[in-house]
Amino acid sequence: MTALLDDAERLGREELEVVQLERLRATLRHAYDHVPFYRTAFDKAGVRPDDCHTLADLSRFPFTVKGDLRDNYPFGMFAVPEDRIRRIHASSGTTGRPTVVGYTQRDLDTWADVVARSLRAAGARPGQKVHVAYGYGLFTGGLGAHYGAERLGCTVIPASGGMTARQVRLIQDFRPEIIMITPSYMLTLLDEFERQGIDPRSTSLRTGIFGAEPWTEEMRKEIEDRFAIDAVDIYGLSEVMGPGVAQECVETKDGLHIWEDHFYPEVVDPFTGEVLPDGEEGELVFTSLTKEAMPVIRYRTRDLTRLLPGTARTFRRMEKVTGRSDDMVILRGVNLFPTQIEEIVLRTPGVAPHFQLRLTRQGRLDVLTVRAEARGDATADERATAAEAIARAVKDGVGVSVGVEVVDPETLERSVGKIKRIVDLRSAGS
Repeated sequence: MTALLDDAERLGREELEVVQLERLRATLRHAYDHVPFYRTAFDKAGVRPDDCHTLADLSRFPFTVKGDLRDNYPFGMFAVPEDRIRRIHASSGTTGRPTVVGYTQRDLDTWADVVARSLRAAGARPGQKVHVAYGYGLFTGGLGAHYGAERLGCTVIPASGGMTARQVRLIQDFRPEIIMITPSYMLTLLDEFERQGIDPRSTSLRTGIFGAEPWTEEMRKEIEDRFAIDAVDIYGLSEVMGPGVAQECVETKDGLHIWEDHFYPEVVDPFTGEVLPDGEEGELVFTSLTKEAMPVIRYRTRDLTRLLPGTARTFRRMEKVTGRSDDMVILRGVNLFPTQIEEIVLRTPGVAPHFQLRLTRQGRLDVLTVRAEARGDATADERATAAEAIARAVKDGVGVSVGVEVVDPETLERSVGKIKRIVDLRSAGS
């Protein structure tokens, strides 16, 4: 295994922290000198780049939030002249202005390197075929995975998302060993294999690398059992780089090792912003250490996790993301995350792994209804039993009463990217 590691992966903690501090100080100076937003934010907080003498001093610097990126749309967060930008990515902007990210050539090279490192940690090797079913275009997933796989020396099949029946045919014909895809779309592919009468366990796939949305250990087990593959997690977000910020190692599957030589992590209390010690759950915050075009300082991801010591690598791990602080549903005083419902649905006989949460209001009371698809062979009695089991498990495990509807197969909207788990109809007066 050691022969497969690059030089940075062999660093001890003390050596790594020396590299981190040097790169952190350079990043703070770069951001202050070239991004007006950061100069103003640092000045307002009463800090300067030279005030960072230790890694712990980073806590003195202000946070960056998604709204800051939107307020500086399109290129106000760039730290280099536009003629040095080699690629631009952006979010969908469905809830307002999109967030825009720029990359220099060196940034693109770094990105390819960390994705290649991620793929290697997941078990991919040069010469293997990688079926990329992340969306291509302004979304960072497809192209990030693509160039990283090529950097590792793999053959890329740029399938993108959608055209599910065609995806199955490509996997059958081209015989890739690796697939990079969102976990929810992998379940859609699973349904399509079975619809076509193909045993998913008979395919060439050996490793699935899943990202772009939270998923549970129950979903991992479902995918591994029904596809006969190793299912591992990849983490990233466009504001920090894209996929390849952290990766789960196939030999341990015990959380994602953060590539700390490029991305410095903190976990903070979501409400107070106080930095929490390793091992305590809170909101994940990242500071880029090597980005030229768009450095980010203490970017609040809204993802909830905890930091843990390294195992398969020296780099610290982050637990699988349990949810997002902005996806949390507060129902009659109880905090609830979609992943809690996913665990229950996946272990309930008679229902498929597809579900959606619908929030409505009856008078002054918020009401949550879990809509889960029945399996194709489930009888009416089995559906009724499943609905009762889900409602009881939510009440017992989460502590709140919900309605449950077990609907026909393929009733809920499928997604080729991030699945929309929560439909909030309260403002519609439903």
